[in-house]
Amino acid sequence: MLAGFKTFILRGNVIDLAVGIVVGAAFTAVVTGLMNGIITPLIAAIFGKPSIMNVWSFTINGSQFSIGLFLDAVLNFLLVAAALYFVIVLPMNKLNERRQRVDDEVAEEPAADLALLTEIRDLLAAQSRQP
Repeated sequence: MLAGFKTFILRGNVIDLAVGIVVGAAFTAVVTGLMNGIITPLIAAIFGKPSIMNVWSFTINGSQFSIGLFLDAVLNFLLVAAALYFVIVLPMNKLNERRQRVDDEVAEEPAADLALLTEIRDLLAAQSRQP
């Protein structure tokens, strides 16, 4: 049972996932800083509010509705997703494509000993057909 767990933990996918979570947390902090320091004040200044969370806020029967709060969460998500895609996913996909191309080229070229054995086989087959 422990051997199976060890195999599971040491597989590349689990390690990649752990690295992804750590990098995602770091990007979240960067994007949150961008949102809080630049984008949120810019949007709030356009609408004349001190914070984007106060944009399009209204109260109905004592209940507070904030479209700006939702807008802030959506922008934060989109910026984190874009940063992760362009900094991690896209380069990794390009690297995998390049590796696959190299693997395909290596697979197409037979090894030298295999090519020699194939040539010998073909010569022997041609000689055995001659009377």
